[in-house]
Amino acid sequence: MPYRKKAITAADGQGRSVPFAPDAPVLCRARDYSPGTVIPLHHHPDRHQLVYAETGVLVVQAGAGRWVVPSTRAIWMPVGMGHKVSCIGAVGMRSLYILPSAIAHPPGTASTVSVTPLLAALIRAAVEVPQPYRQDSRDGRVMQLILDELQTLPVLPLHLPQPLDPRLQAIARRLESAPDDPSTLQDWARRLSVDVKTIQRLCARELGMTFGQWRQQARLLRALERLAHGDKIIDVALSLGYASPSAFTAMFKKRFGQRPSQFFH
Repeated sequence: MPYRKKAITAADGQGRSVPFAPDAPVLCRARDYSPGTVIPLHHHPDRHQLVYAETGVLVVQAGAGRWVVPSTRAIWMPVGMGHKVSCIGAVGMRSLYILPSAIAHPPGTASTVSVTPLLAALIRAAVEVPQPYRQDSRDGRVMQLILDELQTLPVLPLHLPQPLDPRLQAIARRLESAPDDPSTLQDWARRLSVDVKTIQRLCARELGMTFGQWRQQARLLRALERLAHGDKIIDVALSLGYASPSAFTAMFKKRFGQRPSQFFH
């Protein structure tokens, strides 16, 4: 199905939809979504997008990948890339739309990034900027500072690559439905009637990681979704196949740099 190009709009003070200035380097839109909302596959043909989860958690599918975007984080979406967004819990989404010519060195691929306190404050200010704005005004300087901050955002390990090979896809479906499945490489080799080394080569070629790293990432990203729902750490840890909450916490901190109890604060 072909993409449909949609005009980017904002709301004025009375909640009416008004078009953004087409030549503005940076545009900002605020939207609040109820739990379970799914934004169907779409793309933005003329602008990069930074999708910021001010509250709630987003799950974004784009290309051959899946990203989890917890509150106070964001995903960078390059111009033209199709993406589908699912809301975990109530979500306060703040989106920046950036002209490709306005940013010198944008990330070349979709990636989850950390949002600094300064950028978060700038995004809150940008929501209130009227359209159109003068670039030599206070509003224009706020938008320029946003462009400066976008160049410094650290990329976070919140991406789960999706394979194209049908044999790895069978494993991916199992990891999605039963992330606590303890099956080893040898188990999967028998089920798929292939050599263990074949699976290892496929994981390296298509995923850029080992089977064990892939399964661990799938579990940790599922944990983020569960924790965002308010599930207890002990319940999340045991349901994902960890021997104890402490083992889960240690792995979580090693991967994300924070304990699960700190991650959403």
